[in-house]
Amino acid sequence: MPSLKKNPPQKFKNLPRVNHQFFWPLIILTLIMWFVYRALFQFGVFFDETIGKAIFFGFPVWLYISVSNQSEIAESFSLKKMHKGMLLGIAYGGIYGFAATIVSYAMRKTGVQAADLFASNQFWWEFFLATLTAFWETLFFFSFMMTALMDKHKKWSFIKQVLVVAVIFMLFHIPNSILRFQLPMVLPQVLLMLIFGLGQALLFSKEKNAYALILSHALWGMVLLVHWG
Repeated sequence: MPSLKKNPPQKFKNLPRVNHQFFWPLIILTLIMWFVYRALFQFGVFFDETIGKAIFFGFPVWLYISVSNQSEIAESFSLKKMHKGMLLGIAYGGIYGFAATIVSYAMRKTGVQAADLFASNQFWWEFFLATLTAFWETLFFFSFMMTALMDKHKKWSFIKQVLVVAVIFMLFHIPNSILRFQLPMVLPQVLLMLIFGLGQALLFSKEKNAYALILSHALWGMVLLVHWG
């Protein structure tokens, strides 16, 4: 009599199993190395946004995909999502920019004026650097870290998952805040990064679209440059 127990279909047997045991060690090691790098070396912005972040943000993602077999990390960069992502990025970037402008006005009590940057020859270069920053940070914090964290900690509540991602995003930005700002301004900047990270995490959880995060992040970076330099 044939057995009633059916073997799983071949297509499911061939699916790779995701291995997340190296997730937290990799995140912690990357954070420590990033702190050391920012404390010991002062390279130019272009080096930081190309070579530096390729090493500290790009390489860990490649390594994790190789070890864990989690191909879903790359799905947020699907070309099919580009058009919608660009539109969403402009919309959310505008919202972030408006919010940052209001915060700047509230903190400095100064009028909102058109910035000379937008009329200068440096505008597109600064936007290019902001886009590089947005690409690497979207890849590392959201396409990689948030995707892996939500898969590893499925029993966590959605709020906890989003908050953890936002806090880690904030922690990675502490060295830059310390280097760029006077001590009284460090805490407001860190809190601003926490809020921004929370917004980006919510956007990614809803859309799973890296292009939306990259463009909104780049526009946010330009607004920060205008108001805080």
